Amino acid sequence: MKIIPEIIEVLSRAKSVTVLTGAGISAESGIKTYRDPDGLWAKLKPQELASIKGFMANPKVVLEWYAQRRETVEEALPNPGHYALAEMENMFTEFTLITQNIDRLHQRAGSKNVIELHGNIVENKCLDCETPYYEEFPAVLTELPRCKKCGGLIRPSVVWFGEMLPEKALIDAEIAARKCDVFLCIGTTAEVTPAGTIPLYAKDSGAYVIEINPNDTVISRYLDAQIKAPAGVALPELVKRLRI
Repeated sequence: MKIIPEIIEVLSRAKSVTVLTGAGISAESGIKTYRDPDGLWAKLKPQELASIKGFMANPKVVLEWYAQRRETVEEALPNPGHYALAEMENMFTEFTLITQNIDRLHQRAGSKNVIELHGNIVENKCLDCETPYYEEFPAVLTELPRCKKCGGLIRPSVVWFGEMLPEKALIDAEIAARKCDVFLCIGTTAEVTPAGTIPLYAKDSGAYVIEINPNDTVISRYLDAQIKAPAGVALPELVKRLRI
């Protein structure tokens, strides 16, 4: 793993740092990514499980799939990359962590200022009135859970295909990207928009943008520096060098 001295120098001078994380950092905790050959969509079509149309066609199947998925997420543990980011939050005057992940591993590792672009799998809400639904339901349903307020169907608090990202989260993410000194793009292919354009907002606004990913991505050539390594390896090393 190569970390050029310039990266440490720039981070050492930075007052404001913004981070975007994708599925790659969660994959290191054993949570499969969506695009892996054996990933989450390998056997099932996304439209069947992660769209309003799919949910309305068979809400029981969708809810049971998400309940099983939630169990997998709850059994997973934050990895060194998650913990390193939580530690980095205390190293800078301003630190914002934007994530495309829905597993809340960042919060479990101790990160506080987290923007969830795609919602989270831990919570549920009413499909109709969006009232939060706090009751747990089993992985095998005998009846569909319904909203105590309006009787609507309960759905996961995740952003499905065809849905808009939460407006406030998207606005806050763009603001954080445009005002930071350094931007870290970690474990994301940057192929999903609008999340994939956020590092480019930072670059256009004058930030030094670093990509941490074992592989090149569609935006690699536009950025300032790369660390070609998994987040769980690269981030603890960055923290170690910044402490010196």
